[in-house]
This record gives sequence, structure tokens and C-alpha cells, in this order.
Amino acid sequence: MNRFGIEIEVKNKPLLDPEFMPIGLFNKAYLKNAQKPVSLAVERSNGQMATVHTYIHGTEEMAQADAYYVDRLIKQILWMKGGFRVYVSGDEAVFNNLKSAYTEAGSRAFDATFMAGVYEHPFEVVWCDKVPEENGTSQAIGRHLGGCRIGFDAGGSDRKVSAVIDGEPVFSEEVVWFPKVNSDPDYHYEGIVSALKTAAEKMPRVDAVGVSSAGIYIDNCTMVASLFLKVPKDLFDAKVKDIYIRAVRDTFGPDVPLIVANDGDVSALAGAMGLGENEVLGIAMGTSEAVGFVDEKGNITGWLNELAFMPVDANPDAMEDEWSGDIGCGVKYFSQDSVIKLAPRAGIELDPGLSPAEKLKVVQTLMAEDDARATSVYASIGTYLGHTLAYYYELYHCKHVLLLGRVMSGKGGDLILSEAKRVLAEEYPEYDGKLFPALPDEKSRRVGQSVAAASLPEV
Repeated sequence: MNRFGIEIEVKNKPLLDPEFMPIGLFNKAYLKNAQKPVSLAVERSNGQMATVHTYIHGTEEMAQADAYYVDRLIKQILWMKGGFRVYVSGDEAVFNNLKSAYTEAGSRAFDATFMAGVYEHPFEVVWCDKVPEENGTSQAIGRHLGGCRIGFDAGGSDRKVSAVIDGEPVFSEEVVWFPKVNSDPDYHYEGIVSALKTAAEKMPRVDAVGVSSAGIYIDNCTMVASLFLKVPKDLFDAKVKDIYIRAVRDTFGPDVPLIVANDGDVSALAGAMGLGENEVLGIAMGTSEAVGFVDEKGNITGWLNELAFMPVDANPDAMEDEWSGDIGCGVKYFSQDSVIKLAPRAGIELDPGLSPAEKLKVVQTLMAEDDARATSVYASIGTYLGHTLAYYYELYHCKHVLLLGRVMSGKGGDLILSEAKRVLAEEYPEYDGKLFPALPDEKSRRVGQSVAAASLPEV
């Protein structure tokens, strides 16, 4: 495989996507002969910095490769850690390319607008002689099990709620809903309140409520979330930003503690609690790819971990993500979108009138029957995953990877895991004994996040 003059050797290729070009292997090949130092830093809230010192080729012949490498690298930092200001030193061409891309008319307009909204600060790319050095903090959250608690997990296809007493779930329920296609925020509010009341009926009282929800949350407020994709901006500001705060306050009064956390972070927390260990990367493959991380101290980092938007495929013909407008991003490889993308290539016809969740269920049913077409779909996702876990390891230095979500349910999830392990062993033997991907048991896959969410608030 060749991209911008960079030769990439891929030994293990997905059966249904042989042109898949793992971004980690591209980076490794690109850096072999790169010698010109370049430094990049991304500023987050409270002066926290994510800093990378790297190399480019810096020649006219490799200008396209340089621009592509740095473009993907900045995307990786932004969607992993977040930020609103990029500092560049070492090469003016790199600076000019990034400054042009991150404008309203640039190729990364979505990223710039998204980050500006999250951090409520205009997005900037600035030149400097020396970039700021890395600094950041993590925070302890969750693992509080005493009392009568409600854990609510808001997914894009279904919502889950658990009633938990002294760490033991006494009730769990899943309800199908359609938050991503509803423009009326009252639909979302009523669904949340209904779940809270159902769980409350199973306990003598409610001491705390924890929420696991797709999106980005600051001080329990919704900053950006695909669950509310169709809600107009004015209604989002009026009724969605504080939707969980209002739901709990209106249902239980103002004194019940509440914490809202990204569902990826809660999946990582669930894994850390279940394993009794730290350095856990949680990946929930459902409506999208939700990712969270518990560091070596057992803390949540406060990073965005929105790896659904992080590039994993350097193939120039990779599928486009409809929301961001970029190609080769994680959502098309590690969510129900991946199953739906690959199914026609395997010869599985999916009724266009079905919802994404219903299309996934069709393939899952075939997989349960050992249909060879469905097997090729899940095996291909497993190959994607093996390559990408090696890439994620370089970013997070995680020891454990917990794989959750509806895509990982049943025989399909088992096949994805076994294929990922095979690819890791054959193509990345240097990670042997360092990286351990795993599945929880079937019950934990489905309701584990809502139970872990219940542990978020401290009473």
C-alpha cells in the first residue's frame, strides 16, 4: 500500500475492506525517514496542555505527506483530549496549513466549530518559537456504592436504568427510544423522567443519581451530544443544556446529588470496578463509538475521548462520517454503522426502511445462526479492532481494554474479540503481555454502564 509516497505494509487485511490502511502503520512508516523537528500543543480548559514533539520530512517532494500526517495528528489530539487553541513551532508550512484548515471555510471547519462550542472560546491556531509543555490533571470519580442509587445510561438506540442498593442492582430495564431523530427536547426529557421514576419505585428512597450519556458534559450540563442532534439551537440552549439537572430536580427535589458523565468514561469505570484494576480503556460500540479511560491512579482524565471522530484509516476512499464530513474516522469502524456499512459487501440486503438498530439486529440474528455472511462482517470488524487497539495503546498506554455495547453482544462480539487478538499477536507482537482486550459477561455488557453510573455521585 502507498499513500503520498509512503509505503505501508499491512499483513492482516479485513476480508470485506482490503483497502483498510491502519493509521498507526501509516504513521510508523511516515516517521522512518522524517528528520525535521516540529512541536504542537493543544490548549484545553484551565490552561491544561496536550503537547507533542514529532518530526516531518520538510521537503517539497513530501509536502503532501507532511500536511496529511500533521492534519491527522492534530485531529487525534483534539478528539482524544480536546482543546480550543493549537500552538505550532518548527515549520511555517505546517502552521499555514493548519491555520487555513481550521477556519469557517477550511477543511476542518467542523472540528473548529465543535471545539469552540465545547470550550465556549473561539478556535485559534497560533505560531510560537516554543510550544507550552504538557500539563494536566485527572480526577477521582465514582466507586461510591452505599445507599439507594439510580444509574441511568442514555444510549442512541435504547435507554437503560438500574436501581442499585449498597452496590447490588435490584432492578434493571432497557427501553427502546429514538433520541437522535427527535427535534422536540420534551421527548428526551419525558424519557429520562420515566426511567428515573421506574427505578425509584423499586427502592425505599433515592439517595443519588448518576447518568452515563453520550456526549460532552461540563458541570452536569450538556455541551455537545449526538442524542440531541435534531434539536434546534435555541431549544438546545433552553431545554437540553440542563436537561439532566431539571429531570432529577423535578422528580426528586433539589437535594439529591447528581453527576453526569460521558458514557465512554463510565464504561471504563465499569471495567476498572469489575477488574479491580486501573489503566482501563473502555470502548462502547453501539450507536457510535464511545470511549473512556481510567488512568494509573484510578481517575478519570477529563479528556474528551471522542474517538468516534478520530481517524483510524488512512485509505483515501474510506467512508465519510455524515456529521463531521471527514473520512476514515472511528464511528464507521466501531459502531453499528460499521455493521451496516459492511453487510451489503457480504451480500446481506438490509431493508432501507429499518432503523440502524433494526439493521444491526438483522445481522446479529444471522450471526446467531452462524451465517457465513454475518461471520465475515464481524471478522472484518475484529481486524479493524486489532490494528486500532495497537494504535490506541500508543496513545493511552492502557493495560486493559473493556469492549462493551450492542455491537459486542452475542456471537458477533466473541468473534470480534478473537480476531482482534489474532491480529495483535501476528502483527504487533511487541504488545504481548502489555495489552489485554476483554469482554465482560453478557449481563454486564448490557447494563453494566447504568450500574457503574449509579456509583458516580458521592453522598
